[in-house]
Amino acid sequence: MLKRLIIAMLLIMVVVGARADDSIAAPKPQQPVKESLFDKVYEVIKDFSRVDKHYIEPQHYNYTVMLQNTNTYESYTLSNKDGQEIVLSPEPSMKLGPYVGWRWLVLGYTIDVSHLFDGHHKQDWDISLYSNQIGIDLFYRKTGNDYKLRRVYLGDDIDTSKLPNMPFNGFNASIKGFNLYYILNHKRFSYPAAFNQSTCQKISCGSPLVGIGYTKHSLNIDMGKLNQILNEHTTIEREISMDSSFTAAKVSYSDFSVSAGYAYNWVFAKNWLAAASLSLAVGHKHTTADVQGERFRLREFSFRNFNLDGVGRFGMVWNNTRIYAGWSAILHSYHYRKSQFSTNSIFGSVNIYVGFNFGDR
Repeated sequence: MLKRLIIAMLLIMVVVGARADDSIAAPKPQQPVKESLFDKVYEVIKDFSRVDKHYIEPQHYNYTVMLQNTNTYESYTLSNKDGQEIVLSPEPSMKLGPYVGWRWLVLGYTIDVSHLFDGHHKQDWDISLYSNQIGIDLFYRKTGNDYKLRRVYLGDDIDTSKLPNMPFNGFNASIKGFNLYYILNHKRFSYPAAFNQSTCQKISCGSPLVGIGYTKHSLNIDMGKLNQILNEHTTIEREISMDSSFTAAKVSYSDFSVSAGYAYNWVFAKNWLAAASLSLAVGHKHTTADVQGERFRLREFSFRNFNLDGVGRFGMVWNNTRIYAGWSAILHSYHYRKSQFSTNSIFGSVNIYVGFNFGDR
């Protein structure tokens, strides 16, 4: 009897022990904590500011104040099928004003001091936003009738020496659009270090760039006024016409482009940085034109509608993280060509600034 009782107790201990071992070896799995949509979005946003601190010094302050001088330039080169060429551009605009910023958001207001009293009021603005990974240029420009003839070529036998810098009020132009680009080496290369002073590049570094863009161009040329000026101020006796088929022309075209380029930050001394980048874009033009009152559209897809455009960015800055000063420039170039005439447009701005950071993070 005692022997049977001992055997039964041993069996019970074995079974209980086995169950205990099973509970230790295979604990009940815990449910993973689900990440909220806000957390996912926040992590994506944070990734835009993550850098290799061996190459880039992050911003240490929350606020900035800055005084900036902005100078804008533009030029249009018109040519026809006969090889005649005219270059027009207005006087440069000079603006001055204060800016106030919180982290990546900087707002300011500038006054066009170069056209306060001459009645030539232009509508233009340029906004450039830079993060470590992505940058965007937004621009809008509508010019008035304050253009001047800068260079005129009508043929080897025609003297046009009296025409340069002569006012011409028969030309109006507007442009609006954006350029969006991605910086591949964003952990070690900093666009903000050169163009919005929110970081400092510690070691020289470069990065390839890729991007997309869209622009809308409008040109209005009074060829009758132009031909009148040409005939009044040239010495040849026969009548001159820039293009006999034009008495007036309105051209509007949209440009869709894909770009690629390279940017480099050169740290040539302590706290000093020189930056340069160039992107070339292949753009496809979709055109609407009005010539002599007859409207037509060029909707067909054609390889002849592809042209090469470009964007260049340059700058130099001294920045000790607290105080900064320097200059930067952005230059856009667009090319349009059809059988009757072609135009090259160039516009850009140069900024000269000095600023102060404060408010520790």
